[in-house]
Amino acid sequence: MRLRILRFIAGPALLAGLCSTFCAVTSPVDASAQEFANIEKNFSQHVTVKKLRNGLTLIVCNRPEAPVFSFFTIVNAGSVQDPKGETGLAHMFEHLAFKGTKDIGTTDYPAEKVALAKVEQSYAAYDAEYRKRVGQDPAKLKQLKAQFDADTAAAEKYVIPNQFTQIAQLNGAVGVNAETSNDATEYFWSMPANRLQLWAYMESDRIANPVPREFYKERNVVMEERRMRVDSSPIGYMIEQFLATAYVAHPYRNPGVGWMSDISQVSATEANAFHKKYYVPSNIVVTVVGDVTATQAMPILEKYFGSVPTGPQPAPLATIEPPQEAEKSVTLKEPTQPFYVEGYHRPAYLDKDDAVYDAISDIMSNGRTSLLYRSLVRDQKIAAEAAGFSGFPGDKYPNLFAFYAVPTPGHSPQQMRTAIHAEIDKLKTQDVTDNELAMFKTRARAEILRSLDNNQGLAEELGTYQLRYGDWRMLFQQLNKIDAVSKADIRRVANQVFTAKNRTYAMIEFAPPKPVKPASDTPAQPAQANQGGR
Repeated sequence: MRLRILRFIAGPALLAGLCSTFCAVTSPVDASAQEFANIEKNFSQHVTVKKLRNGLTLIVCNRPEAPVFSFFTIVNAGSVQDPKGETGLAHMFEHLAFKGTKDIGTTDYPAEKVALAKVEQSYAAYDAEYRKRVGQDPAKLKQLKAQFDADTAAAEKYVIPNQFTQIAQLNGAVGVNAETSNDATEYFWSMPANRLQLWAYMESDRIANPVPREFYKERNVVMEERRMRVDSSPIGYMIEQFLATAYVAHPYRNPGVGWMSDISQVSATEANAFHKKYYVPSNIVVTVVGDVTATQAMPILEKYFGSVPTGPQPAPLATIEPPQEAEKSVTLKEPTQPFYVEGYHRPAYLDKDDAVYDAISDIMSNGRTSLLYRSLVRDQKIAAEAAGFSGFPGDKYPNLFAFYAVPTPGHSPQQMRTAIHAEIDKLKTQDVTDNELAMFKTRARAEILRSLDNNQGLAEELGTYQLRYGDWRMLFQQLNKIDAVSKADIRRVANQVFTAKNRTYAMIEFAPPKPVKPASDTPAQPAQANQGGR
């Protein structure tokens, strides 16, 4: 697994002591194992893990430096779990999670429930007519669309907009946000410690009783998000095509925001089905870090999160990407900044060589002393930026190790490709230096030490490692794997993975804008109305 940033509010004395000990040792590699073992031992005194009867896992970490706490809820379902024909649904549900519950966001839920049922009935009828490939009746479609719009307007009369977020913020919540990745969906904010019970009620209610109100309005928001991130962005569109080319079977080939045809037709009924399948307690870890003790917090958390209805554990993803046997490519010609990216298939985060990929990424890309920066940016001056990184577009499943470069004026994506391959070939034929390997290991340790600074980050790390490995302690044991990386490992992995047949590349080549045709003197014909209403 890629080394995740650990953030944590450490007392000044503790942090100073750790840094003093760390900096004083003569053998950083030998010392790190002992030092991080000591940190893990110290954490164990403050971390409590409990799995509830319904299957949900709770983690409480006591850090009393300030009267606040941060939480991190991670659901083991991301865009990879989007059903076929419903891409973007995991991301869409993340949006809906802020629309409120049966008790929050409504003036009269019993009446709203009836109104929302009518919306789904009218939408289903409209959608069925719209999807007809033969025999679609334009007049009937228009009538069904009008009924759907009328039912939607009727349901919106019960909505109290943004009430869920407003309640949190009025009670001191900051950083109210969420994120959907390919691998998981995450919810988080920070709050005064004396609002723990309010938060537990709100978060457990959001997990157990979300209401997809204003669904079709929010669907339009997501469609616009896609237009901005992909359809109107040459690089965004190139990356979408790059992944769709690199993968032929695995859902990593799909955009997290979804394909436009899927987003535009997904329904609240389908969103409810997604929630019922994946937002089950056994698929969720909730972490609380801050001025809370397990003795104080666990009874409150058990009361609220223990009431979340249980459900069957979702089946693991069965699709396996077949081996790639030939180089694949995508080339776009656009009047924009040229760009080059290439990716190589690699195993998932549980692979024994995962730390080796971290080493390659760091040595090739970390800072101005990295191999790609020194060669392409500093010495040859052919690129404005160049780097390589692992775990794209996710790391829970077999993924890509990617390299990219942005050419400077007068240079082409093909030159970036040649220059990157020259640096990759060095990894295959020459050992990295002792200093390069040592600097990678030192930076990995220093990154953790420097990032011991806030509750929110630690909550994220504890929750993620508990979900991924079944034990948050793996957070500290990753350093043992990093310390074990050798120069021979780097050469071996580079030769195994960075091969032509395992490579997919994409580039944007500059092309002048197409000339605008002069206006014709012939009167334009009136445009045909979009009777589909999409």
